[in-house]
Amino acid sequence: MVQPCSPNWPRRRSLPPLHALAAVGLAGIAAACAPAPAQPGSSAGEVATDAPVQAGEQSTAPAPSPAGMVWVPPGRFNMGWDGPEARADERPGHPVQLDGFWIDSTEVTNAQFAQFVDATGYVTIAERAPDWEELKAQLPPGTPEPPPGVLVPGSLVFTPPSHAVYLDDVSQWWTWTPGASWRHPEGPGSSIEGRERYPVVHVAWDDAVSFAAWAGKRLPTEAEWERAARFGHDGQRFAWGDELEPGGRHLANIWQGKFPHHNEALDGFVGAAPVGSFPPSELGLFDMSGNVWEWTADRFDPGTYGRRVAETEPGTCCSNPTGPARAADPRNPLTPDSRVQKGGSFLCHASYCSSYRPSAKMASSPDSGLSHLGFRCVTTPQLWAARPAAGGQPQR
Repeated sequence: MVQPCSPNWPRRRSLPPLHALAAVGLAGIAAACAPAPAQPGSSAGEVATDAPVQAGEQSTAPAPSPAGMVWVPPGRFNMGWDGPEARADERPGHPVQLDGFWIDSTEVTNAQFAQFVDATGYVTIAERAPDWEELKAQLPPGTPEPPPGVLVPGSLVFTPPSHAVYLDDVSQWWTWTPGASWRHPEGPGSSIEGRERYPVVHVAWDDAVSFAAWAGKRLPTEAEWERAARFGHDGQRFAWGDELEPGGRHLANIWQGKFPHHNEALDGFVGAAPVGSFPPSELGLFDMSGNVWEWTADRFDPGTYGRRVAETEPGTCCSNPTGPARAADPRNPLTPDSRVQKGGSFLCHASYCSSYRPSAKMASSPDSGLSHLGFRCVTTPQLWAARPAAGGQPQR
């Protein structure tokens, strides 16, 4: 059984990217979304199987189900991918056995997050000024204190350039914006009025964990998230099959055109879309691909799958994996506790970021939010039964 993440995780802030862009995870963004060279691989789904439910396992949803959640039955599936587009951190594909769980049918919305804030008085990390004494402990000795006006509340906002740029420098389209937060997604002067059904963004991992604990839920493990996303399509490229746009239909909110300066918005949206704007999966889940990236509970380590396979007999399962005990992100050493994000976003484009595949992932510091990053929650019968009496259930 997976335990919920602690809502009392130490609150840290990375140095704002006016001084050190990599400190808030932009190196992770670049690594996750860089073009992936075609690689030889075994046939996707070789060991994939949705094994029959064993005696005593709960294949049907326990009653009553939490509002707005979908039951994912216990079973075995193939995690990761060995296809030609797969990056090293998606390999090798390997069988995983999971218990059943509920997952939110949509990403958490602005309206739902506002209920949490109204009930608890919670202040997100993007709304807090970074503390220099805390930051100094995370930086190399002798790092000078930044000038006044740098250590202010804010977050990273996607700002498309007016012309084509080289794709090896994400600072060309990401801007540290003082005052940007979940309430003000594009910075001061913007608001979420009229966007109540949009996914909440600029939420750090710590913020998502706090919301989940209040709601009697937790963040999904990477394995839980991936099983839910690819349910019924084990071993295939996308959450719905092997074609990105079957029959010319747009099934996810992603980038069309030339990234990052020209979005043709053929799917109907330039930025994030209201949750549920695209067809649901066979389980009844919305936006598991595209729209916004989603936090998971797991720490990031690109060697996790290889070690997992090496430690088990060929073709055997690991059961309810929870990710590595420590993060290891050689591409972004300034984020020593990187957490996995899944699903891709409205910024993903085939020429630059094909991370709307269920096996793909990104990683960022747990104290950093972005304008294309949100989350959804899971819960289990045990966790739901034990939820705090004073907790909340966001209205749908």
